[in-house]
Amino acid sequence: MKAIEIINKELATFDRSIVATPRNRKALDAFAKANQGSSDVILTQMAVQFGYIEALKLVALELQSKND
Repeated sequence: MKAIEIINKELATFDRSIVATPRNRKALDAFAKANQGSSDVILTQMAVQFGYIEALKLVALELQSKND
């Protein structure tokens, strides 16, 4: 299995995650502001998932640019 296929498979798992993963930083910030200190565990998980997705996207871009 190619690295890009592994990354795409991993990214797809977040569509079925129990905790919603924000699509962008603005959505994450909006949730953080709206929760006003409650649901910190959920906020933390959302932030972790968002960061992981952003890292995977960066790796995928680097791999793609090296293969082009």
